[in-house]
Amino acid sequence: MSPVKPNALPWLGLSALVLALDQWSKAWVLKTLPEHVPVPVIDGFWNWYRTYNTGAAFSFLADAGGWQKWFFVTLAFAISGLMAWMLSRTRRRDWRSAFPLALVVGGAIGNVIDRIVHGHVIDFVQWYVGEHYWPAFNIADSAVVCGAIGIGLFGLLSGKPKHSGR
Repeated sequence: MSPVKPNALPWLGLSALVLALDQWSKAWVLKTLPEHVPVPVIDGFWNWYRTYNTGAAFSFLADAGGWQKWFFVTLAFAISGLMAWMLSRTRRRDWRSAFPLALVVGGAIGNVIDRIVHGHVIDFVQWYVGEHYWPAFNIADSAVVCGAIGIGLFGLLSGKPKHSGR
């Protein structure tokens, strides 16, 4: 019988850290920032800007009438469950797989909490150059995007080298 290798489920601690930072930052935003008023952090580049998103990335389906809230909650739970299952099948020391999966789980659950508690996601980071504004986002969004990039990038880089027929 082969020994059981430790799985990467302890990486869910990173998910919990992302979730805690996300929820703390949103509580700060709700307590401190005015709605829809830019508060400059770095002039010409970065504002705090409290706004809300009932849709997904780039306000996708924001005006869909309300059904999208439960669609995104269900989707986030399904993706988080899948990623937790993937962590259970990943070796604990395989940080290139575990780290991005844990980021996505923490970020997805952070935005689910907003949808359930507030009916929308709280966004507050606004980047811009001149008149060109990037859509406002939050820590959970950043974790999901960084995690997805990591999954794709590390997935591509971990491909097996091809051997020549010689």
